[in-house]
Amino acid sequence: METELANSVTLDDAQRLSALAREVLEIAAARGASQAEVSINEDIGLAVNVRMGEVETVERTRDRGVSLTVYFGQRKASASTADLQPASLVATVDQACAIAKFTESDSAAGLADAGLMARDLADFDQFHPWAIDADRAIALALAAEERGRASDPRISNSDGAAVNTGESLSVYANSHGFSGFERGTSHSISCSLIAGRDDGMQRDYWYTTALDADELESPASVGRRAAERTVARLDPRPIRTGEMPVLFAPEVARSLVGHLLGAVAGGALYRRASFLLDSAGTQLFPDWFWIEEDPFVRRGFRSASFDAEGVATRKQDLVRDGVLVRYVLGSYSARKLGLQTTANAGGVHNLSVGANAGGFDDMLARLGDGLLVTELMGQGVNTMTGDYSRGAAGFLVQGGKIVHAVDEATVAGNLRGMFRDIRAVGSDVDLRSHIRTGSILVGKMTVAGAG
Repeated sequence: METELANSVTLDDAQRLSALAREVLEIAAARGASQAEVSINEDIGLAVNVRMGEVETVERTRDRGVSLTVYFGQRKASASTADLQPASLVATVDQACAIAKFTESDSAAGLADAGLMARDLADFDQFHPWAIDADRAIALALAAEERGRASDPRISNSDGAAVNTGESLSVYANSHGFSGFERGTSHSISCSLIAGRDDGMQRDYWYTTALDADELESPASVGRRAAERTVARLDPRPIRTGEMPVLFAPEVARSLVGHLLGAVAGGALYRRASFLLDSAGTQLFPDWFWIEEDPFVRRGFRSASFDAEGVATRKQDLVRDGVLVRYVLGSYSARKLGLQTTANAGGVHNLSVGANAGGFDDMLARLGDGLLVTELMGQGVNTMTGDYSRGAAGFLVQGGKIVHAVDEATVAGNLRGMFRDIRAVGSDVDLRSHIRTGSILVGKMTVAGAG
């Protein structure tokens, strides 16, 4: 069996790739490009999967790539390569420059404004390599699965367990003179189990993820929680069709924030493909509701001093007192809208949704009689209209207590109305994502039961 994850990405690698990025920019300038930007990425990883006590896959990866964009005035073209040899880099620049000659001028094209480039590049403690070899990773995955399968006699099968670890290095530079790099790590342990037999089988899972392996849950804890969740879904019963309050568990509640982000993203707005056109400055949520973006969180999943265009990030509200404060823009979409970038080229950084309630038990009590949703299926969200309809599984709740499992249900509404009807956000925050939110209670939705 191969041994540990070797050749960790180092600060020397960062300096080497930064120098390479500057060389690529110099070549582009020599070819006549008025502006250029280049991204270079290097990733290494190890992934193992086991099932029913046997090893299924062991995969080691090492990927690298260069992506270049050149501008001739406001004509833009891009090219990429996975080969970092000098001849290949020259050919990539030549290819991008040749393509640019045939593209149409775009008044919004170009680098972000030079005055917005980040100057203070901080370290957010995101790089924590895991000194683990394939044999040890396999042992951890087997331990998670074994603990899960042994947790309850009703666990009848397994979809397997996995351990993943990876390191990444990304360099960005542009012809404004900006150059910066980011190093990060990501580690996870997961387990998926099956309970019951024949037509009564149910499946669920659990996982832990962190930038530092010391912050992962133990394999035994992952397996046990996967078993508990799976067994809890046995013997589902139909739910009546009608209108009722719906509580989204933390792990699915962040999808509601994701739908908001999709609707206020610059690309959707300038294409006029969003139900939230012209909504900045308007109240979309209850007046106690807020969402804050903080790129400077130590060990945050998306902490960064600069965005994908080199623009300095900043701590800023997305929603405050229920009001949508701003959109989510890079420089191109901002220009198309006549606005300024919000330093979100490449996406948002760490988002936190403010809580106004207690933990999970408190949220169940606030739900009273309704549906607790723990899984969502399907893609039934119309970003043009905000119409929302998704398959769901979870639990019927009566008097603030879980009564029985529910599957094959559908929850439906309109996102604009759902946002306005949010009754509470819990303090039971799921920390496994850059979108940090507790459970979210929506006051009324249409729930359709099976059949």
